[in-house]
Amino acid sequence: MKENMISRRTFMRAAGVTAAAATITGMAPSASACFWPFTMDLQILATSDTHGKFVPWDYAANKAEASGSVAQQATAIQQRRTADTLVIDAGDTIQGNSAQLFLEDDLHPMMAAMNAIGYDVWVPGNHEYNYGMDTLKKVMSQQKAKVLTGNVYGPDGAALADGYTIIKKKDVRIGLIGMVTPNITRWDAVNLRGWTVTNPVDECRKIVDQIKDQVDVLIGVVHMDTENEYGVQGSGARDLANACPEFDVIIAAHGHKEIPGEEINGVLVIENKSNGATLSEIHLNLQRQWNGSWKVTGRSSESLQIKEFEADPALVSLLAPYDERAKADAVIPIGELRGGNMAPENEIVNIPSAMVQDTALLDFINEVQMYYTGAQVSATALTSMTGQMQEGVIRKCDLTSIYTYENTLYKLQMNGAQLRDYMEWSAAFFKTWQPGDVTIAFDPSTRYYLYDAFEGVNYELDISEEPGNRIKNLTWPDGRPVQDNDSFVIAVNNYRATTQLLMAADIFAPGDEMPQLLEMDVRGDVGGIRELLGEYIRTVKGGVIEPRVNQNWRIIGNNWNPASHDKAVALLREGKLTLSENQDTRTLPSTVITEADLAAF
Repeated sequence: MKENMISRRTFMRAAGVTAAAATITGMAPSASACFWPFTMDLQILATSDTHGKFVPWDYAANKAEASGSVAQQATAIQQRRTADTLVIDAGDTIQGNSAQLFLEDDLHPMMAAMNAIGYDVWVPGNHEYNYGMDTLKKVMSQQKAKVLTGNVYGPDGAALADGYTIIKKKDVRIGLIGMVTPNITRWDAVNLRGWTVTNPVDECRKIVDQIKDQVDVLIGVVHMDTENEYGVQGSGARDLANACPEFDVIIAAHGHKEIPGEEINGVLVIENKSNGATLSEIHLNLQRQWNGSWKVTGRSSESLQIKEFEADPALVSLLAPYDERAKADAVIPIGELRGGNMAPENEIVNIPSAMVQDTALLDFINEVQMYYTGAQVSATALTSMTGQMQEGVIRKCDLTSIYTYENTLYKLQMNGAQLRDYMEWSAAFFKTWQPGDVTIAFDPSTRYYLYDAFEGVNYELDISEEPGNRIKNLTWPDGRPVQDNDSFVIAVNNYRATTQLLMAADIFAPGDEMPQLLEMDVRGDVGGIRELLGEYIRTVKGGVIEPRVNQNWRIIGNNWNPASHDKAVALLREGKLTLSENQDTRTLPSTVITEADLAAF
């Protein structure tokens, strides 16, 4: 099905042998069997991880935000679409940007948008499972595109959706196989109770063997990042390409990173950024064979930057009622913040202050979690690198800005040894400080929402030590050291509980004593953690809160010269020095400014 991969700029149609020349040489079939055309430029326009961004508006921040949206992608698709184009999406569609407001609607705005654009295939992502299987099925029923998911099976053994489809463009037979990461069982174990999630690579291998002789082109559409996640074999597109080299293209997702085109085991792999920021344009150069089949003779791909496109006016008009509802919902007042902002200004623009110091922002979330669970300890992460609550009226959108995700509150029983292991795992977020460093750096493989701030204990985090040895002076509020056999209740979100704390994976090894689940979805009658923040402001605090920070933790070990650090901060703000961005936009800078860097100024 494929021969070679060439760059976008050198993409050429394979000319083939003309019918006339073939007749002269005696190579042509009979007139009744002649085929036309001899070549095709099969185009694939691929999106993923749009996360509710149906128009260029950030409802959490309540402001225009045109770095990407489905309405802008619609313009790009409209401008580039040909008769030989497939439009495909690889999931994470209905979660984020207030999209949960419309789950009970007869037609969700994201489905309305995709139907208007005319998508051919949709593969639901992991976040589609956040709201339960009935909601997912309802949304799937609204989708006009072919829905694929070949590795999720219901209690009755029936598949959630077909694993593959075959679409024809002219007479080119295009096989598309769709799968979701198997790690949905970590994040949505409750929603998937009774369901079976199988290995997507094994499922793809079976389907490829079944249909490879029935198709000319084979495309994988998988809501999986390029690399395996949590060490789970078969959860990454690299494993898939290695197991199924018959794929011409794999459209990956989930990682929120821009991969214009990477060849893995002879397979072209692409991936898009989140929130509609990019769109992948893929071209497969096909040449007809003498038996009437087609062969891929060239491939190319590029990422389109959606910020360069205006929103499609017709789609914006279609989605206007949803937009109006989301904007009205965002500004519903729930209380007032007096006495200053919840977090100080970032000292360095791309390093959130809540990552490097105790702030009222995360202390407030922990305060609420401890209140509703009665826990002695609480842990929470910064869910947005721009999270902040400004002094003044608190609107609903302000809560979304400090707690982005649809997490619910869990209550666990834990001992002191388990707490220390948990804290050490979290502290690995930082790279080890080296003499001469004048800024802090972060592990490029650890996303910011995997770093937790803890309340209910006092501690120091020594970044001059290697991971596993960083938590120092861990004590209870009365000054008593936390002992390994101390038993207590801890409050965390459902993601942290089900992904890291209740299974042998990142923190605990097989055979280790595990924390115990006491209660899930605490105060589920109110909603998730974000709803509990609003409920706490309204009913417990009487509508008024103040920023409070108790400085129960601090970073140590970064023994730089304060004057050198201040100089580095000034040069960074002036743009004379920079901290390089990582490929994954959900990680913090992994590089540092050093004394040597300052020597040039």
